[in-house]
Amino acid sequence: MSLIALILLVALLIPIMGIVVDSPIGRALARRLEGPQEIPPALSELARKVDLLEAEMDDLTRSVQTLQDENAFLQRLLADSPQRSTLPPPPGS
Repeated sequence: MSLIALILLVALLIPIMGIVVDSPIGRALARRLEGPQEIPPALSELARKVDLLEAEMDDLTRSVQTLQDENAFLQRLLADSPQRSTLPPPPGS
């Protein structure tokens, strides 16, 4: 009787262990057992380059926006020029 109980217990524990090992708790436990992982130097260098590129992209975006605003202002000035009348010549000329 105890042999059948032992076989039944093992048969039931196999799927339960599979579920626990594949769960987030099991993965966290596995990461903890592996120990701390260091970031490879190439990856940290790549992260630094990405940060620099993002900062440069922000600067370029601001510059393009400024140029667009200036262009729109100049276009409005040029469009309004024909509607403006010129000053009359000074008296006595």
